[in-house]
Amino acid sequence: MMNQAMKLFRALSMGRTAAFLVLAGSAAAAAAAPEEIQVYMDEMNKPGEFGLDIHNNYVPSGSREPDHNGGLVSRHTFRVTPEFSYGLSKNFELGAYVLSARGPGGETRIDGEKLRVKFIAPKAEDNPFFYGANLEVGRVDHRLDENPWNGELKGIFGYKGSRWTAAMNANVDFKISGPAASPASLEIDTKLAYKTNGGYQLGVESYNALGPFRQLGGLGQQSQTLYAVIDTSIHGWDLNFGVGRGYAAASDRWVLKAIVGVPFG
Repeated sequence: MMNQAMKLFRALSMGRTAAFLVLAGSAAAAAAAPEEIQVYMDEMNKPGEFGLDIHNNYVPSGSREPDHNGGLVSRHTFRVTPEFSYGLSKNFELGAYVLSARGPGGETRIDGEKLRVKFIAPKAEDNPFFYGANLEVGRVDHRLDENPWNGELKGIFGYKGSRWTAAMNANVDFKISGPAASPASLEIDTKLAYKTNGGYQLGVESYNALGPFRQLGGLGQQSQTLYAVIDTSIHGWDLNFGVGRGYAAASDRWVLKAIVGVPFG
């Protein structure tokens, strides 16, 4: 296990370089959208198998003001996040992220790293229901968060039938260390998708912040975004594209996202 962890750390170093080169070479500049806009389901690498997903998002219409002094402005920010993963067993998977962004002024920077461990409970092959959890911890640059060390515990629940897929994540975000007061908060993310005769899926994803646990609610004051999405696979490359519309005052108005699953030999 230690050897595999070292491989993930080396992959992080490569990911930092790759993310910087992608952003620096962009022709246009691309609170900022999160590093990954995704509803977690039961996908897992096979034991001993590596994986690579590249998360991308761009905010064509959003806030022109940072949510804290020195923070990154959402509007016209482009974020690229390579995510390396490794299957520890049939039920556990390790992951490592490299966070990077090109801001509206063209400034390109690596913004930190995160590590995660994902668990999906064992189930019979003919059982369409699944559940599990994902824990991630990371250190980020000040322009993303006033507190450098943060974590997230994600509950994963869902159903995957021959045609329909439905999933929900209950995300608990919490501060580990830093100067700013930041009580634990809750977000509920959902996905509903239908598999067409063409083999691709059409669906909707909803991302809904509910605020700190001590004062849940007030949806009009939290970020709420609804995405129209398509999931497909082309020559072994898994693709998720989405167009998001924010419908609360704290949301960016429009967000474009793409997750590219790279065949990793």
